[in-house]
Amino acid sequence: MEIHFFKYQGAGNDFIMVDNRDQKIDHHHPNLIAKLCDRRFGIGGDGIMFLELTDDYDFKMVYYNSDGQPSSMCGNGGRCIVAFAKKLNIIKNKTTFLAVDGPHYAEIQRRKIG
Repeated sequence: MEIHFFKYQGAGNDFIMVDNRDQKIDHHHPNLIAKLCDRRFGIGGDGIMFLELTDDYDFKMVYYNSDGQPSSMCGNGGRCIVAFAKKLNIIKNKTTFLAVDGPHYAEIQRRKIG
């Protein structure tokens, strides 16, 4: 199986990001998820997220911990998947997306430092 992915980092956590809008990847395999997240023999990451389409929201965040088990909403992961959705041109700077615990609103803001 070939999986195209990106790695994102948010406030110290790193995630494997997969565009699964076409539903080609069946991610309901904990052993596969754990192998992909393995830092020595896989891609490595604190978790993996699949960006999928859903009705009534810009996208759906499907998140698994590095042990392959489904996880609750992760704030750092939410930040990453919003940036990933922007990279994929799904959103501009504002979004409402769906996660396991319900809908979330996010806005990307640019701030000058210094």
